[in-house]
Amino acid sequence: MAEQARITFAASAIKDLEDMQAYYLGEGVPEVGKRLAAEIVSKIERLGAHPLAGRVVPEFRIEHLREIIYPPFRIVYRHDRHKVRIVRIWRSERLLKLP
Repeated sequence: MAEQARITFAASAIKDLEDMQAYYLGEGVPEVGKRLAAEIVSKIERLGAHPLAGRVVPEFRIEHLREIIYPPFRIVYRHDRHKVRIVRIWRSERLLKLP
C-alpha cells in the first residue's frame, strides 16, 4: 500500500475557508457555509491517498501546482514528494496570480 501524503494548510487557505463561512453567515445561512466547508475538507482529505488527482493549474502550467474543482470552488495545492499543501480555496471564476 502506498504511503499517504501529509496534508497541511497555508494560512491563506484557512482564511479562504473562514471568509467563505463568514459570507454565508452574513447572508443568514450559516449552515450553508458549514456544509460547504465540510464538503471541501472531505475533497481535500482524498488528496492524501491520491495527491496527483488534481489537474495542473492552467494559469501556471507548473507540474507541482495543482487544483481540484469543486464547483464553484478551486482548491489549489502544491504537491511535493509526500506532502500536499493547500494554498488557496477560491471561487472558480477567479484567476490565480503569483505574488
